[in-house]
Amino acid sequence: MDRRQFLKFSSFLTTTAITGNLAGCLSSGGGDDEVPDASGSSWKFPQSVASADPKPDSIILWTRVVGSSQSDVETTADDNDVKIRLIVTAVDNSSLLGTNTALTGTALLDTKVTAYGAYDSTIRHKLTGLSAGTTYYYQFVAGSVRSNVGRFKTAPATTAEVSQLKFAFITCQDWTINHWAGYQHIVDNEEIDFFLHLGDYIYETVGEDFQTGTVESRHTTLTLPDGVYKSGSSGAKYASTLNDYRYLYKTYRTDSRLQAMHERFAMIAIWDDHEFSDDCWQDAETYDVGTYDSTTGTGDNTHQTSRRLHANRAWYEFIPADISYDSASTSINGIQIYRDFQFGQLAHLVMTDERLYRADHMIPEALIGSSTGSRYMVPASYRTSFESAKMAAATTAGLADTLSPVSMLGTTQRAWWKTKMSSATTTWKLWGNEVSLLRMGLNGTNAIATLVALNSVSTLVTNITNAASGSSVELASAIVAAVTAGASSANAQAGAIAIATADATSADKQTAAVNAGLTAAQAAIAVSAYSAAKAVSSSGTSVAATAAAQVIAFGYIKVDIRTNGASSSFVSSLGLDNYFTKFLLNCDQWDGYNAERQQLMNYLLDNSISNVVALTGDIHAFFAGTVSNNFDATDGGTAAMVDLVTAGMSSDSFFTYLSDAVGSLSSSLATLVYYTLSIPTGTSYGTLSVNFNLLDYTMGRAAPTVAQLAEQVRVQVRGALAEAGAPESSLDTLTTAILTALEADSSFNTSLLALAQQLASLDSNAWLKYVCTDAQGYSLVTLTPGQLVCEFRQVNRLVGTTAPSTSVIARTTTATVTAGSAAVAIS
Repeated sequence: MDRRQFLKFSSFLTTTAITGNLAGCLSSGGGDDEVPDASGSSWKFPQSVASADPKPDSIILWTRVVGSSQSDVETTADDNDVKIRLIVTAVDNSSLLGTNTALTGTALLDTKVTAYGAYDSTIRHKLTGLSAGTTYYYQFVAGSVRSNVGRFKTAPATTAEVSQLKFAFITCQDWTINHWAGYQHIVDNEEIDFFLHLGDYIYETVGEDFQTGTVESRHTTLTLPDGVYKSGSSGAKYASTLNDYRYLYKTYRTDSRLQAMHERFAMIAIWDDHEFSDDCWQDAETYDVGTYDSTTGTGDNTHQTSRRLHANRAWYEFIPADISYDSASTSINGIQIYRDFQFGQLAHLVMTDERLYRADHMIPEALIGSSTGSRYMVPASYRTSFESAKMAAATTAGLADTLSPVSMLGTTQRAWWKTKMSSATTTWKLWGNEVSLLRMGLNGTNAIATLVALNSVSTLVTNITNAASGSSVELASAIVAAVTAGASSANAQAGAIAIATADATSADKQTAAVNAGLTAAQAAIAVSAYSAAKAVSSSGTSVAATAAAQVIAFGYIKVDIRTNGASSSFVSSLGLDNYFTKFLLNCDQWDGYNAERQQLMNYLLDNSISNVVALTGDIHAFFAGTVSNNFDATDGGTAAMVDLVTAGMSSDSFFTYLSDAVGSLSSSLATLVYYTLSIPTGTSYGTLSVNFNLLDYTMGRAAPTVAQLAEQVRVQVRGALAEAGAPESSLDTLTTAILTALEADSSFNTSLLALAQQLASLDSNAWLKYVCTDAQGYSLVTLTPGQLVCEFRQVNRLVGTTAPSTSVIARTTTATVTAGSAAVAIS
């Protein structure tokens, strides 16, 4: 096999070493003599240019060049090889960014590189011999046609004392939903050294339920060249062939805002699941539940090796990265994307692959019959028992690594991760992490107890009000409380009268109620309801009845359900028996691979490895919290590191997914996720219907004030106004006025506020310090020796079918990690 054939059928990475500060070079693979030079003006660079993996002395440069008459997104012929020029300079050409004007200043490099048709006419070229901490500009030239100018900055020398590093981290950019204005905002406003992309750069599906919402009109409908229907012969399709995956990357990269991002900043990227298949593991898809063998007690998903190989190759062709890849290999492991970077003595960054080596999800989908119960809303006890059984089987089989059947990273990568963490000499150890390390759990018993108690308040108010028509509201409250606690009507009335008499004579009310025939528990709640009503009786019957109803609901009904679970008389008819347990919300994340997470966290603690922060994507929400060595311990374990999770750039939010799905689980549980608000605008835009996000509080957001409650719904109200036709110029003013009126509404400042506060009191995940599950955006990190400051940038919603042109950023929330402490503070 000659050298050209070797390049075409293994890896097509070519290299150039820049020698000194002169325009000299030593080329490797860039200038094949038998490949013709591009000439004339019939050329274009439809996906522009990109740079990646900045190191102190090297960078990867990328472009795609095709004939001007060719479609921007069709695949080129294998024999369509052509040589073009690459020019690099260290002279400041920042004024030329965004244009294809010729670079100015002395060229450090002017060489020829080959675009291979076998790799869809892409170029992946590595420059070495660069100077550390230096900004360079580059441009490709085909014949007389120039690409846009590109820029990158090399990493500082590994021994350098770096005072500051600034970068963005991004994830989940679905072409078919919402908008990409966040990229333009970064380009126009953020001075960063590079950016991390944590995966879901493309979505392999077209027409899925979660992709059918409103999208900006500039993102036209996707049509896969081949594609396979997910079900039957209609509906959503998924990418299956190399041409399908190539088409998606090429189409995504025609967006001028994403191009501008790549032109200005080097990228460090890993993949997540959608670069191959949703919630994938190795070469297995999870669209269907797979098969389950009841004899052996094992299940398996459908494996699609050729599809995985196509996905790997397309990623390598279109995502520049300094990695190893052998396209001739028939193994899915012919590519390795996990790697590390060092930025002076300030930070060591490891980027892991949490799809290609992971074991199957703990609980087979085929056993449950769906993803709910296997990957999502998984009983924690099930996860633990399946994980323990798999590890025990590994021990019996004599496996050296008993974690291998329950591992996210795989044996080799896990050892690599430990080595990188323990050998790092930098102040900070950063982890480019695909799926969240944070425990995201829910105690079903506590949640149902709170929910039923909340839902009972209105009925109790009615009962007390009706009973008060013939007596005082205090007496009525005591009667209703006693009956709720199981007393007969006669005993309840006798007990209430005894309480009122004791109150009038300054006697002991509890003793009087018991002597009148109530049990101690009945007497206690009756006295509490009586006292609550009396304390506010001067404000009227309605206020007093509400106060007493809340005491009964949360002082008795909630307590009874928490004590008795599904056997409580308050829930026995609701059909919620299966929910009285502890749940893990997402076992596709590290919660599904708990044993390995515990080992990694203990490794950090045992070896006194501090200042470790994970930068995470995947879940389409903002989170910040600490990762412990044992979330299941009574005290939640010892915090070993911090995890910062960014929302998707455009993908629909975690809240949206869960609010759509909760009805199929149980309509009774919907209030744990959302509360529908009807908000009058007082304008021609009528009344807005908004699903208020209660999921944040159920998961662990701190109890709000009325002002915080109103601010939480700002983005949703602004988006609803835009959808109703309000012009962009008036959106912010209108939204503020509507929120001010909303704060004064009693159903908002009393009922909804109490609901949010009660859900927050569940304290489901004490380690979560920030939760925002209904958002799109990106995150910006400013790193210094003393602290890591992460700014979560939430973007505003579409204005009709157009991305917002003003007020792109709706709000910024700041998470700060101080060196020497595995803790995060929110402001």
